[in-house]
Amino acid sequence: MDLEIKGRIAVVNGASQGIGFAIAKLLAEEGAEIAIAARRQPALDQAAEAILAATGRKALAVTGDIRKAEDCARIASVVADSFGGIDILINNDGAPPLGRSLEFDDEAWHRAVDQNLMSVVRMCRAVVPYMRERGAGSIVNISALSMLQPQEGFGLSVATWAAVMGLAKTLSLELARDNITINTICPGLIETPRLHKVTEQSGQAMRDMAAQIPVGRVGKPEDIAALTALLVSPRGSYITGTTTQVDGGLLRGIR
Repeated sequence: MDLEIKGRIAVVNGASQGIGFAIAKLLAEEGAEIAIAARRQPALDQAAEAILAATGRKALAVTGDIRKAEDCARIASVVADSFGGIDILINNDGAPPLGRSLEFDDEAWHRAVDQNLMSVVRMCRAVVPYMRERGAGSIVNISALSMLQPQEGFGLSVATWAAVMGLAKTLSLELARDNITINTICPGLIETPRLHKVTEQSGQAMRDMAAQIPVGRVGKPEDIAALTALLVSPRGSYITGTTTQVDGGLLRGIR
């Protein structure tokens, strides 16, 4: 199925590995112009080379730390200047440290807010004017299932991503008349460096985690990329303000 995103301009944050890389690669395969951003230049350059090798399309690599306001503005400006605008924004990054919520000091909480919430605020603020100029746009936030099904030790992530969910719902109302959609995806257990870190800290084997999932396997970054591609395409233009888990059935609640 042609998702009709050929020629659209996308900026994908946290794209040097894992979910962000899978999203950037799939959008490139669909014909989008891709800019990838991350903090570390060597890993970012390797990701750009891998995208070129796999898709034949060159990705613009922009080094930046989306925890910093000036870097958010610069990423958007570089991408818009290079391609002539921005149509798609993927807000994606790592996650704050694990640990008991009340044992983190104010500085740790401020860093978590900058990483998960304020990066989304700042990136949206930076790219929306370009989307308005082009008459439409699509934004997808990548969070985690723990936002909907909190776990011990994930307090920094749960609290800040819950704020992102509220922000995205509000923006979906404020931006709808501009033909800009915004949605949030909550990945479940996805095989990424972050999940390997969690298994190391928890002492739980990957096979034991997989046994908890109704479909019987841990997810792949490509599972998240597939839904993301639909949401940012014209075929997903009637979907906005949603929060959707991609978790193989792991979430037990009804909402």
